[in-house]
Amino acid sequence: MTTFSDELITLSRDCEATLIPFGNAITLKEGDEVRITQALGGSYTIMARGSLFRIEGKDADAIGKEVMDQDTDEKEITGTASESAIWDVLKTCYDPEIPVNMVDLGLIYSCELTESKDGGSSVDIKMTLTAPGCGMGPMLVDEMKAKVGGVDGVRDVSVELVWDPPWTQDMISEAARLDLGMY
Repeated sequence: MTTFSDELITLSRDCEATLIPFGNAITLKEGDEVRITQALGGSYTIMARGSLFRIEGKDADAIGKEVMDQDTDEKEITGTASESAIWDVLKTCYDPEIPVNMVDLGLIYSCELTESKDGGSSVDIKMTLTAPGCGMGPMLVDEMKAKVGGVDGVRDVSVELVWDPPWTQDMISEAARLDLGMY
């Protein structure tokens, strides 16, 4: 669900954030005033100091939201992963500037599962970004690896950023086009 807040929110503590679209880490300070522009996939995009920033769910309390539970337990690998479960979790990954998941934006070019000799599945994903110079790429790759790695039966995840074919707006799903008012 997309959230937009016209209300000024005052940060309750210093908070790590990432400058969009450059990917630079920055610390927003307690007392800074921000507006939430997007709350999707467990992270928040906020407007502060005239720029957009991404705040991870672990820091949600700084903006008065509930902190996302982070499962750090080592998981036991049993069976193999379900391809539909992988695609479902990929749909929880969002471009921080566009309120559409990365699958419906057409940014996921392939997702291949192979059975690992040690049990479980290896997942190889090829993806792109809306713009080659986007500094958010490494953060989005790490988020995708973490989320897919949490799916039952996944042993390891490889995410490769590719630029061929170049992404165009024609790759956006019809449903996403409707959501974005592109018709």
